[in-house]
Amino acid sequence: MATLSTAKRVVVKIGSALLVDRDTGSLKEDWLASLAQDVAWLKQGGTDVVLVSSGSIALGRGVLGLGSGTLALEQSQAAAAVGQIRLARAYEEVLAPHGITTAQVLVTLEDSANRRRYLNSRATLETLLGLGAVPIVNENDTVATDEIRFGDNDRLAAQIAVTVGADRLVLLSDIDGFYTANPADDATATRYDVIDKITPQIEAMAGDAGSGLSKGGMKTKLMAAKTAVSAGCAMAITEGSAQHPLKALESGANATWFTAQTDPQAARKSWIAAMKPIGAVGVDTGAVAALMRGKSLLPAGITQVDGVFERGDAIAILGPDGNGIGFGLARYSALEAAQLKGHQSAEIEALLGYPGRAAMVHRDDMVLQGGQDE
Repeated sequence: MATLSTAKRVVVKIGSALLVDRDTGSLKEDWLASLAQDVAWLKQGGTDVVLVSSGSIALGRGVLGLGSGTLALEQSQAAAAVGQIRLARAYEEVLAPHGITTAQVLVTLEDSANRRRYLNSRATLETLLGLGAVPIVNENDTVATDEIRFGDNDRLAAQIAVTVGADRLVLLSDIDGFYTANPADDATATRYDVIDKITPQIEAMAGDAGSGLSKGGMKTKLMAAKTAVSAGCAMAITEGSAQHPLKALESGANATWFTAQTDPQAARKSWIAAMKPIGAVGVDTGAVAALMRGKSLLPAGITQVDGVFERGDAIAILGPDGNGIGFGLARYSALEAAQLKGHQSAEIEALLGYPGRAAMVHRDDMVLQGGQDE
């Protein structure tokens, strides 16, 4: 069974019902403080942490006096605008005493569907984590519409876990795991401790139970699990209302763990290897040697650029003899690559007119044929 203390990177989803009091619409400050202590514990052990937090609409509707009924889209967006600033401030205030810097990241479904925006989001999150910050991610409810919204932060959390290459995803819920049936309706329902494979039978067991403050049910959690484990990320569903929910999970609290059959890096490499390249770059012998040592492809090693491609597209990497040596995701378009080929990374700003990324293809976005690609 997976544990948190051995994880390299953990994404934690926090639902509205855990964070906001249903009756008063106010923040559950003691619970949030205990979660902050758990986050500090994980970071002290060397684990990166990303929090995917609901709560902005629930907080904002109380401030605006919108009541507890169903909100129109424009009311939800207005509530999110008011509540998001309070939510971000609350996380900043509880994590700052532990010496932890927080960052607010707002996304929409379109950010994961659009390759360029996905890469921008990934680069931002990676940079924040590399600098030791804890990103607080939420759907951008102030602008999201029914056509582009994730619809539930379980799905958003899974997508973020894939984006940052997390090896653990924790859904803090109002139920302590995945059951054979809804335990509120069926006294004979039993909880799974571990699910190694999501079968059609498992999918048929998922119901639509949800709380008054959240949109999610077990079906969305199962969708999140499928997304996570396919990317090499183990996922846990556990009841999160008690204080110190992450330490409780580590100590054996009731939960269902969905196991991953591979690791995030291997899963990402397989995904890249399955893509069809739409362009190519030729490289010199020095670049080939560097790539085989596990280095990124720099513009200086590029000798030719073929095809029409944009940033984020899959391209083939060709050796001096014209034979393919690997595949990767381009960090520059074909037009930009043609301007940069043969030049040092320090010259990128002068050539393009803006600061760019040092690599044409980063080692994490590359798969080599019979060589070093880890």
